[in-house]
Amino acid sequence: MRKENSSVLLFIDDDTAPLAELETPIVFDFDTSKLTDGEHVLRIVSKSTEGKEGIEKIKFTVKNGPTVNVEGLRNNDIVDGVLPLMINAYDTGNQKSFLIVGSETPRTVPVWMWVIIIIFTGWAAYYGITYFYGMPY
Repeated sequence: MRKENSSVLLFIDDDTAPLAELETPIVFDFDTSKLTDGEHVLRIVSKSTEGKEGIEKIKFTVKNGPTVNVEGLRNNDIVDGVLPLMINAYDTGNQKSFLIVGSETPRTVPVWMWVIIIIFTGWAAYYGITYFYGMPY
């Protein structure tokens, strides 16, 4: 008896044992929670009903662990002395309920925002002074 549909074998990285063997078309949930964080390759080997094979490789990055944000130091910075760092790590949790505590990283106010605030405050002070003291009584 001849198969009517093509089949696919799924491999992760350089594993020789397939993760799954499925008949196409198929829709399934790919659980990455068992993979280590970092770069991986999903290798899909398809087999047609005539026995021909095709290969598709898809690179992806797994980030199941907590997200780490660092404020005060970036990649390839040249530094000296004491650096004030703000470090936050948060996880997505069970994804059934949303937790506000710890899910956002507090950030310092950027310099350009301080410049805008100072310019606006200076303009408002100038306008207030000229408006109140420049009016004839």
